[in-house]
Amino acid sequence: MTFSLRPNEVVHSVNQNLPCKILELLGSGGQGDVFRGECGGSHVAVKWYNPAAATERQRNTIDELVQLGPPDQRFLWPIDLVTGRGIEGFGYIMPLRDNRFKGIPDLLRRTADPTFRALAIAGFHLADGYLKLHAKGRCYKDINWGNVFLDPKTGDILICDNDNVAIDSGEECGVGGTLGFMAPEVVRGEVLPSTQTDLFSLAVLLFYMFMIEHPFHGKLEANIRSFDAAAKYQLYGNKPVFVFDPNDDSNRPVPGYHDNAIEYWKVYPDFLKQLFINAFTNGVRDPDNGRVRESEWRKAMLRLLDSIFPCASCGAENFYDVANVQAGQNMGVCWSCSKPLLLPLRLKVGNQIVMLTRGTQLFQHHIDTTSGFDLTKVIGALVQHPTDPKIWGLTNLSQSKWTCTGSDGVIRDIEPTKSIRIQPNVKIQFGTADGEIR
Repeated sequence: MTFSLRPNEVVHSVNQNLPCKILELLGSGGQGDVFRGECGGSHVAVKWYNPAAATERQRNTIDELVQLGPPDQRFLWPIDLVTGRGIEGFGYIMPLRDNRFKGIPDLLRRTADPTFRALAIAGFHLADGYLKLHAKGRCYKDINWGNVFLDPKTGDILICDNDNVAIDSGEECGVGGTLGFMAPEVVRGEVLPSTQTDLFSLAVLLFYMFMIEHPFHGKLEANIRSFDAAAKYQLYGNKPVFVFDPNDDSNRPVPGYHDNAIEYWKVYPDFLKQLFINAFTNGVRDPDNGRVRESEWRKAMLRLLDSIFPCASCGAENFYDVANVQAGQNMGVCWSCSKPLLLPLRLKVGNQIVMLTRGTQLFQHHIDTTSGFDLTKVIGALVQHPTDPKIWGLTNLSQSKWTCTGSDGVIRDIEPTKSIRIQPNVKIQFGTADGEIR
């Protein structure tokens, strides 16, 4: 016996009692089918459970999630339970995913090619989204590449499959996770999914996004002849070894087999690589204290965003690594064309360094570290002169006046919507913070 729906069938929302007409099948999974539907004049997604998944506990979970509401708009959260008159089973409606969003596996297949800027923004949204979920006392339990989608152009993300989100209580909750993303202690059967194990899964997801490889796929994985359950238990649970563990080289990436990890690891700045090292060394040995928190990933992604600048020769995105500069090293060569890198002007605000290049934006957190992190709060943007493309300026998009001291020592007011020319030694007083162009 199967529970399923057919086009033109009508189900009804339980709480609002609205009819929802089924239009077409979008996809099928282990728990059931997902359809496009029309409800209240809008298109929605309808997930309808198969018999094995249509349990009373699952129904209660959906009902609780509907009452709780989403952490924010990045979650395709259950809107309402749906049932059908004369149709066995139940499901729920949720917002419909726009076609501009692509799956993480599309990155691996190269059918989606986001910029580094978009990846940094997506990484921020993921860390920020799961932080907001965890702050509600909920754990996701099954963070993996199949339930996250990103817009390769903007870095916007959507988190789907939220019907298994549960209270972070450590109780049996029906879903253990996806092998390869599960924390080692979950693989070994020592603990149940929790916010703490979510942190490990988030780190794996981010590593996949930035390195296009799994953090434990190296020599040990390449030597496995039969990738069966026993081999997976060993690799992901019993003896997980990070491919770039500085103290254990037994699982290094194999050239010709793990080239993505080898090449991308060279591209990123040390502060991001160090977080991955911590996540997959200390975070494995000491799950309670060694995991990288969502707030740490969030700050790192914003710093990564500020670090991007183009190669003057080929235009490829590169990263400003302040650790190399402080160590007296130059910026080296472009990862794409191997030409020497030339640094653009940069703005220093407090301990933050923002590269001043095409697409640069200043946000409220740059000038007020107590304001939280919100990429919709743009207070400044780099703009090109309308008649002389060689001249760049920083436009004041805030509601307050800036005060600028030019390299000539002259003090000028920069009113909202006005711009200051980008030049070395220019100082800007943002009202709550001071900045200097270098």
